[in-house]
Amino acid sequence: MAYCVKVFRHNLARFILLAGITCALPAYGLLPGIIDGEPLPSLAPVLERVTPAVVNISTRGPMRRQNPLMDDPLYRRFFGLDDEPDQAPAQSLGSGVIVDAAEGVVVTNHHVIENAAQITVTLSDGREFQAQVIGTDPDADIAVIKIEATNLVQLEWADSSALRVGDFCIAIGNPFGLGQTVTSGIVSALGRSGLGIESFEDFIQTDASINPGNSGGALINLRGELIGINTAIVGPSGGNVGIGFAIPSNMAADLADQLLEFGEVKRGALGITAQALTPQLAEAFGVDSRSGVVIGSVQPGSPAEDAGLQPGDVITAIDGRRVRDLQGVRNRIGLVRLGQQLTVEIVRDKQPQSIDVTVGALPITNPLASEVALSEQQSRNGRRYVVIEAVKPGSRVAQSGLRPGDIILSINRQGVGTIDDIERIVDRAGDELLLLIQRGRVTSYVQLPNR
Repeated sequence: MAYCVKVFRHNLARFILLAGITCALPAYGLLPGIIDGEPLPSLAPVLERVTPAVVNISTRGPMRRQNPLMDDPLYRRFFGLDDEPDQAPAQSLGSGVIVDAAEGVVVTNHHVIENAAQITVTLSDGREFQAQVIGTDPDADIAVIKIEATNLVQLEWADSSALRVGDFCIAIGNPFGLGQTVTSGIVSALGRSGLGIESFEDFIQTDASINPGNSGGALINLRGELIGINTAIVGPSGGNVGIGFAIPSNMAADLADQLLEFGEVKRGALGITAQALTPQLAEAFGVDSRSGVVIGSVQPGSPAEDAGLQPGDVITAIDGRRVRDLQGVRNRIGLVRLGQQLTVEIVRDKQPQSIDVTVGALPITNPLASEVALSEQQSRNGRRYVVIEAVKPGSRVAQSGLRPGDIILSINRQGVGTIDDIERIVDRAGDELLLLIQRGRVTSYVQLPNR
């Protein structure tokens, strides 16, 4: 305490001294707007123009019970409880960005509106509107909603491929439900992936403060253009420590366009299986790089076969961006539209080559439909779930370790309760499926090829 007082007194003395000196200066005031005829730099003019385009989003979800015993019919019957839960609807707070003022189109994160029964959009002027969901992409965490409103302000998309580490940026959102808040910083890194936050990742990293509630908000440049959609943070207890992530504008805009056009995102594939490049494989294939993947097989009639890719080719880069692992290849392919051409850099017979490949759709050979028998069951509290009843011997499902009795909880981080849920998720999935399985009292993840 003595040290604190000492520091306070020391700083107080300095403040009095500086105040005395300031009083002797010309009458500019303590915070002058102009020095030597030049205005002080300020973000205010840009923010006054763009902040009306950033909205607050609140949701109401289905009624739920927090006490697991409340799901037990015997418990409820013993205590004379009715069949309806008495808890208030779940609520969440997030942010969104108006990208089309004429049509009332708002882009946000999928997780902001996930499972919402009602979505309320609040504008900076206090007006509230109920929103309609146009489409969502859980794999990349993008959603498009729409409101019927007039006199809206929109943000223009920037070209995120022109971003450089060190560029200044501004984050706008609704942290902790406090209301619209602005923070600033720089672009700390580009192309962040492999974080396990989303199925497809290509994040902008920034030290502009992003906190819970900022999700779905805007990351803008100093021109007031939208360079990203704020999505996630890394920090203890969900607080900001200067590591935040945003979905790049080019990626978000393309996904939003697909959701507006089709109501879903249509992803393609190359039609290959691959494995990570180990030091031993790098030496065997004559590759100097220690990052990349080795093609194990090429599906007949696939875009990869049409382009001339072969088993044993080592993929080192796609469109000039090096790939470190399988996730990097999956991300790059999964984030482009059907029909888009990619330049794949490979090493074949110890010689580097570049091959142009057009990403296309492949026929789905759903292993969960062709290699297993599934059944829908219902728990005592009415919850539906899917159980694996039988597995085809020697199949991909059997080789993955799945077996009869396993309960499928989710696929690609999306919960399933019916066989229709499984078919819907698998139909728009990429080359791999990530299943969350419950076996007895143990849950675990299992990867399964989808081609």
